[in-house]
Amino acid sequence: MAEWLFETFPDEPEGQLSKRLNALVTGAVCAEVARELGARDHVRLGKQALSDGAGDSDNVLGDVMEALIGAWYREAGLDAVRGFVRAAWGDRVRRGGKAPQHPKSQLQEWAAAVGRRPPEYTLVERSGPGHAPRFIVRVTIGKLSAEATGGSKQEAETDAAKALLAKVTRG
Repeated sequence: MAEWLFETFPDEPEGQLSKRLNALVTGAVCAEVARELGARDHVRLGKQALSDGAGDSDNVLGDVMEALIGAWYREAGLDAVRGFVRAAWGDRVRRGGKAPQHPKSQLQEWAAAVGRRPPEYTLVERSGPGHAPRFIVRVTIGKLSAEATGGSKQEAETDAAKALLAKVTRG
C-alpha cells in the first residue's frame, strides 16, 4: 500500500502519505474490502460467535483480510499480492483528493489552536465476548466531552474524537 501511494502521489510530503496510508488500512476499510470480495461467506465461526454477529464484525473481517493478504504473499509472492491488493482496493487510493486527517489528530490540533489542554481519552466500559468486544470511550477537553462506542478501543476513541469535533466546530 505504501509503495502504491508513493507511486500515485510522488510529490506529496511523507506526512500526507502517512495519513492516506492510515485511512486505507484501517480495520473498517479492510473489512469493507473483505465484504466486497465475499470473504464473509467463507469464514468459519462457532455458534456463539455467529449469534454474537462476529461474521459481520469489522474486527473479524478486517483480520480476515489481513490474513488473506499474508497467506497470498506466502503462497504467491510480492508481485502477486501487490496485484491482488491493487485490484481489491480499486479506486480507494485516489478517492477524496486531499489526504484525510485522522479525527484524533484533528481534535488535538484544534485544542492546541484554541489554547486548550490535549484531549484525554478514558475507557468507560468494555463489554461483549472476546471475539466481538464493545468499548465505550469518553474524550474530554476541559469541560467539553463526548462518548462513542466501537468494536475496538481505537475505533471508539476515533468516533469519540469525531463526536467532540462535531460539537466544537458547529456554528
